[in-house]
Amino acid sequence: MNRFEAMRTLIAAVDGGSLSAASRGLGVPLPTVSRRVSDLETHLRTQLVVRTSRKLLLTDAGRAYVAACRQILEELDDAERLASGEYRMPRGELLITAPVMFGQLHVQPVVLDFLAAYPDISVRLTLSDATIDIIENRVDLAVRIGDLSDSGLVARRLGAVRWITCASPDYLARRGAPAKPADLWQHDCVGFERVHTDSTWLFQSCEGAKALAIRPRFSVNTASGAIDAAFAGAGIIRVLSYQAVRAIAEGSLVKVLEAFETEPLPVHLVHNPQPILPLKLRAFLDFAAPRLKTGLAGEPG
Repeated sequence: MNRFEAMRTLIAAVDGGSLSAASRGLGVPLPTVSRRVSDLETHLRTQLVVRTSRKLLLTDAGRAYVAACRQILEELDDAERLASGEYRMPRGELLITAPVMFGQLHVQPVVLDFLAAYPDISVRLTLSDATIDIIENRVDLAVRIGDLSDSGLVARRLGAVRWITCASPDYLARRGAPAKPADLWQHDCVGFERVHTDSTWLFQSCEGAKALAIRPRFSVNTASGAIDAAFAGAGIIRVLSYQAVRAIAEGSLVKVLEAFETEPLPVHLVHNPQPILPLKLRAFLDFAAPRLKTGLAGEPG
């Protein structure tokens, strides 16, 4: 039994939620995946996983063993990268994450320019509005918008953005512009919501930031969807400044309630602290940070 191979197979099964997912992800036949996991259990003389019809569950022994496997394999990968010269010249693969629209507007163009400048580096860019655990998912670099909750990460500030409220000129011509946040109760609002419903918008008041409950007539889980609805005159939206900056510049959307905007949100590049920073990551930081700062320089944050 190749124990490193079996460890990687077990982790792929746990991360994918099933042996079938590990089979697809690794490109290995399902019987081979099942045998590798069983061989590990036989070698350790303990049950690591519970196979159900719907998903794979870890036993207590399995949770402890998988955590140890992740650390062992990470150290092995570091050793291999060091031996292959990744710490002597910029080469290898980078996994970068960013919010969806920010990634499309700001990060992807910089990544493409970076790839042209560094032919020995490849990049996987994952765009998601969910906060991805960069340690658990072995992410090299992430863009974070808002105050950082994990003080253990290394952060490089790029600039700031802020929440803005806007609507189409057609809607404002028909319904008028709200003079204060409380006026939104008399308007149609478009909600930009994630998985969980959040029908509150924050506005600045003399007492600080204050949450206002709204009643959206239409809600959608992407900023682009909310902006498209606003284009169509469906109502007033509240999005991050970079998400609507182009539409505002073109006159397709008009800002309202500017006097009540909350404090700007910082934008950072974050990564896990490492004793020796791989040259591929250092090269990208040096290349991308000034370009992203320039891209954010015109933001109202």
